[in-house]
Amino acid sequence: MKPQRAAGLSIVSNLTVVLLKLATGLYTGSVAVLSEAIHSLLDLAASIMAFFSVRLSQKPPDRTHPYGHGKIENLSGTVETLLIFVAGIWIIIESCEKILNPSPLHFPLLGAAVMAFGAFINLVVGLIVRRAGIRAKSVAMRSNALHLLTDVYSSAGVALSLVLVSLTNFTLLDPLIGIGIALFIMKEAYQLGKESFLPLLDVRLTPEEEEKIRQILHSYADEYIEYHALRTRRSGPEEHIDLHLIVPSEMSVEEAHRLCDRIEAEIHRSFPQAQVLIHIEPEEERL
Repeated sequence: MKPQRAAGLSIVSNLTVVLLKLATGLYTGSVAVLSEAIHSLLDLAASIMAFFSVRLSQKPPDRTHPYGHGKIENLSGTVETLLIFVAGIWIIIESCEKILNPSPLHFPLLGAAVMAFGAFINLVVGLIVRRAGIRAKSVAMRSNALHLLTDVYSSAGVALSLVLVSLTNFTLLDPLIGIGIALFIMKEAYQLGKESFLPLLDVRLTPEEEEKIRQILHSYADEYIEYHALRTRRSGPEEHIDLHLIVPSEMSVEEAHRLCDRIEAEIHRSFPQAQVLIHIEPEEERL
C-alpha cells in the first residue's frame, strides 16, 4: 500500500477507535479507558500529521528548499513525541486523582470488550502502516505505526484490568493500570523522539549504513586512488552522501564522470532515495 493511502487508513481507524473509547470511558467511569481515549486521540493527531508530512516531504526541491522537504517528516515525528509526553503526564494526574478519590466502575466488561476491539483494529492497521513506512523509508509513517502498535499493547492491558476489576471488585487496579500505560507510552515516546529529532541536527547515518557505503566504494578500489571526507546525514526518507574521490592524474574528466555515475548507481541500489555528491580530485604529482 502507498504511504499516503496507509496514512489515510490510519486516520479513519483512529477516529473510529477514539469515539468508541471516549463514549465507553464516560459511560463506565473508567480512568484507564479515558486514558486510552486520550492516547488514541493523540494517535489520530499523529496520523493526520503523518498524512500531510508524507505529502509535503515528497515535494521536489525548489528555490527556497534546494535540498528538498524531507525534514518535514522529522519535524512531524518530533511534535508527535511532545504530544505523547503531554498525554502521559495528563494520564498520571488523572490516575492519582482516582486513587485519592476512588469511585465504582459501571459495566467494566463493556469497557473490556471495546478495548479488545480497538486493539484488534489498531493491530491490523498498524502492521499495514509499518510495512508501508519501511518500504518508503518514511520516519513519519514508522512513527505513526509505533503509535498504533503501542495502542494495541495498552488497550489489551486495559481490557485485562477491567476483566480483573469485574471479577475481584478491586477498583484501584483501574488507575494503577492507567499509570502503567502512561509510563509505557512515555518510554516509547523517548525512543521515537531520538529517531525523529536527531536528523534535524544532521546526525550521520548508522554505522551499518555507512559500512555498506564503504563496501560499495571498496568494490571500485582498483579504478581510483583513494577516497576521503565521507559525510552522511538523513533528511526524512532521504539519505545525503558526499565524499572526495582521488583519481589517477591521467584519467580524463569523461572517464572520472563515468566512474562516479557507476558508483552512484550502485549506492542507489541500496539507498534508492539517496542524494549522492562525489567531488573528484586528481592524484598529486609525484616527484
